[in-house]
Amino acid sequence: MTSNYRKLPSVNSLLEHPEIQTIIARKSRSFVTDIIREILKNYRVSDNIDPPSPDDLVLLIKNRVMSLASLYPQTVINATGVILHTNLGRAPLSNATTKLMSQNASGYHAIELDLDSGKRGSRQKHVSDLLKLLTGAEDALVVNNNAAALYLCLSALVPARNVIVSRGEAVEIGGNFRIPEIASSGSTTLKEVGTTNRTYVRDYANAVDSNTGAFLKVHTSNFKVSGFTHETSITELSELSKIHKVPVIFDLGSGCLLKTEVFGLSHEPMPQESIKAGVDITLFSGDKLLGGPQAGIIIGKKYFIDTLKQHPLYRILRIDKINLTALARTLLHYLDDDAITKIPVWKMISRTESSLKRQALQWSKAIGLLANVMDGKSTIGGGSLPGETLPTWLVTIDCRNLEGGVEKLAQALRSNILPIIGRIENNQLLLDLRTVEEGKASLALQSICDIVRSQVKR
Repeated sequence: MTSNYRKLPSVNSLLEHPEIQTIIARKSRSFVTDIIREILKNYRVSDNIDPPSPDDLVLLIKNRVMSLASLYPQTVINATGVILHTNLGRAPLSNATTKLMSQNASGYHAIELDLDSGKRGSRQKHVSDLLKLLTGAEDALVVNNNAAALYLCLSALVPARNVIVSRGEAVEIGGNFRIPEIASSGSTTLKEVGTTNRTYVRDYANAVDSNTGAFLKVHTSNFKVSGFTHETSITELSELSKIHKVPVIFDLGSGCLLKTEVFGLSHEPMPQESIKAGVDITLFSGDKLLGGPQAGIIIGKKYFIDTLKQHPLYRILRIDKINLTALARTLLHYLDDDAITKIPVWKMISRTESSLKRQALQWSKAIGLLANVMDGKSTIGGGSLPGETLPTWLVTIDCRNLEGGVEKLAQALRSNILPIIGRIENNQLLLDLRTVEEGKASLALQSICDIVRSQVKR
């Protein structure tokens, strides 16, 4: 037994502490007991750390209980100007979508029941029909994310065969997940052709042999290669696939259904363009520029989609009922022609400079003398349109006259009941209002005003 063990209070004595008793009145005794044992164990195993006082232990227990019992993930205000912020959940959903998700989560619904026949139906049929209408594809299938979609396609369509890919497209897609590793885990071998910056259709053609299972094209949606470059088009690959009877799988990435040029951005490849070019299978995400929930969407020729549906992995990777609800409702916004006014991602992208400047001036005036307004740039983020920005107006807060400076202000905003996330540059806190949701803007502004005033040096 270590000396620290003797210095620590017992579990029972801590349970009887008045402040712990208050917590037990709101939470279960067994929950609080487990937390106490966890904390005490950390100090009992080593003499290298001096044990805290009983009062400090009580504070540790309270903070740990609060942390575990808090709602997760916590709602935050995104004032970073990054529209598809991966750390903040990527695409926020429309009001109509969240309302329908709540309705379907709280009751029964006919997800796999055909109400006309009374027999078992397919959970995919409705969303598949919507995707076919929007993209012109013969069929569609949805799994839980785009990495899963690629894994399913390689495992089901080209097991133990070679897949030819441009060396410049054997990329890392985020979170340390890499295309070659996804392929190898599904018993597929990637055969890289061309060079990092230039790959021609002849490179694919020269690599075809008796063990070739597919051509894989990956849209480099999270980085750009510029200068001395050449990229084989999906049309060229589709024509080559007909000659060699080898399917083309196109990992499109962000799933943009609207023309980005309309908003002053460079062109982002669209699923419907891929289908028109004759690509056999196209994959894209639901929670990027589509503006929906996390999902891996697979569209293409019916023969290949049917093959995917029959593979055992499909059952493992299929989308859940709530995200399927959200995806279907999001797709309806496009069919109803109200995506720009209803889907938050597109509402943010389409905001005008004049409206942003007007709101920034209002916020600056409310915050006071430490605040100012300056022009800046918003980014799309989330592995979409790399390097592309939108002009915006920022509220800047000069932190030189605040207790603790910019880091303490940023931490206080993150610790708010409704956390507010901005960005720090040149000892200033910057707030980009493009990504602040309309319904939460007033509450966020009031919190910022209160926190800034509380930290002004006296």
